[in-house]
Amino acid sequence: MGQSFSTCSSLGRSSKRTPEKEAKHDFFSDTTSGRASSSETASTTPNDGVEDGLRPFLAKAKGHYWYTTTGTKILDACGGAGVACIGHGRKDVMKAVASQMRRYSYTSYAHFRAQPVVELEEFLVESTGGKMQRVYLLCSGSEAVESSLKLAREYFLWVGQPQRVNFIARWESYHGASLGALSVGGHVARRAPFEPLLQQGRFGRISPCNPYRQRLTNPDGTVESDDQFVERKVAELEQEFQRLGPDTVCAVILEPVVGAALGCAPAVPGYLRAAKQVCDRHGALLILDEVMSGMGRTGSLHAWEQEGIVPDLQTIAKGFGGGYQPASALLVGHKIAGTMKKEGKVFTHGHTYQNHPVVAAAALKVQSIIRDDNLLENVRAQGELLGRLLKERIGEHPNVGDIRGRGLFWGIEFVRDKTTKQPFDPTLQIALQVYKTAMQEMRVLVYTGQGCAGNGKGDHIMIMPAYNISGKLVRELVERVAGAIERVFERY
Repeated sequence: MGQSFSTCSSLGRSSKRTPEKEAKHDFFSDTTSGRASSSETASTTPNDGVEDGLRPFLAKAKGHYWYTTTGTKILDACGGAGVACIGHGRKDVMKAVASQMRRYSYTSYAHFRAQPVVELEEFLVESTGGKMQRVYLLCSGSEAVESSLKLAREYFLWVGQPQRVNFIARWESYHGASLGALSVGGHVARRAPFEPLLQQGRFGRISPCNPYRQRLTNPDGTVESDDQFVERKVAELEQEFQRLGPDTVCAVILEPVVGAALGCAPAVPGYLRAAKQVCDRHGALLILDEVMSGMGRTGSLHAWEQEGIVPDLQTIAKGFGGGYQPASALLVGHKIAGTMKKEGKVFTHGHTYQNHPVVAAAALKVQSIIRDDNLLENVRAQGELLGRLLKERIGEHPNVGDIRGRGLFWGIEFVRDKTTKQPFDPTLQIALQVYKTAMQEMRVLVYTGQGCAGNGKGDHIMIMPAYNISGKLVRELVERVAGAIERVFERY
């Protein structure tokens, strides 16, 4: 996620691998013997963070599979970065995109209204039962988060509370790659290179809602209940409000199910409702970041539907456009939208590609497929199967600490010691080893992360297949992932 590869950088340098050269070299050679393939030792483009050998040239993608130029077929167990929610190569989506491009491919949002944009806005509002009333169509999750922070701030200027300049977020959270999103995020490793550039004084933090690592044992020896856990977590949030000054807090931003930073960790039942009550009591807004967990990934179109609350602002991306176009959006609740309408206010904001008609056409088609093919029902059914099979297959493995998730959004956390939950030394890059073994030996793509145990420690992988996956393929996926995990830990 956040990585890029440019063939332009290799022009004029014969030492760089070309697709033709890649096709002559089997990317997966020598892996079963434990030796790195020669392509793994290839030079990398700056700041890739991953060897070129882990990123073979892609020939095509179809359904639930990737195909490299060497002809290797790789099962997509993570939708890339949790994006490909209806699989790859859907001709109906391509047709919708091409049809819109034939009419017009671009117009500035400031000059014309575009029919697919209007239809998409109406769809999103209706999908919330009118609880969210305004939509800003954007292109990336980072853009959506930046927009939410700005709109939250501007709202309080409109209502005469300019002192509200502080935000509260959580450690082990990730809200995007831009400076504002990094400032509010709590992912230590991704923040580290840019700390001197980040806003330090306006972002308070609390601990994540992570029952695996934070649930306590009561004096009588019983394990802390959900209600007790939530009470303790909410007391921490209240304390942060008091530290900052309750009337200075603009908004609290949370992920209903924490994705890349924590490895698919759902909020404990009642946590988000209690957090919303704290916000309401102090007059602050609640922003829910559903970039990863929203638009069907957890079994409902909007993750907050499962929590019995409605946010003031909501960000969506990834499964919104399914990877067919770079689509994201900011959804605005009635409190802010009502003020805008009543006072005739306009959000001081705009992007060149905001309200892009081709993006809207793609997202509309993706969402219509999810609706018409009853894919939310499949997410719930196959998600239950996926979670159960993962726990049955590897739940007792001595280095599998926790298996958690919701819908088709599951994470596996690895530990050195199952009893103490001690994480591995980060330099071992355990999650990356699992990813590498899964790709090279088991031909399955998973998403990898570090930092779920705090302070940059803790390894996890994420499994996020397409919403239309079958039970048969779920079983195959579990076997491949379990096989990769077992092979890695044979060495420890």
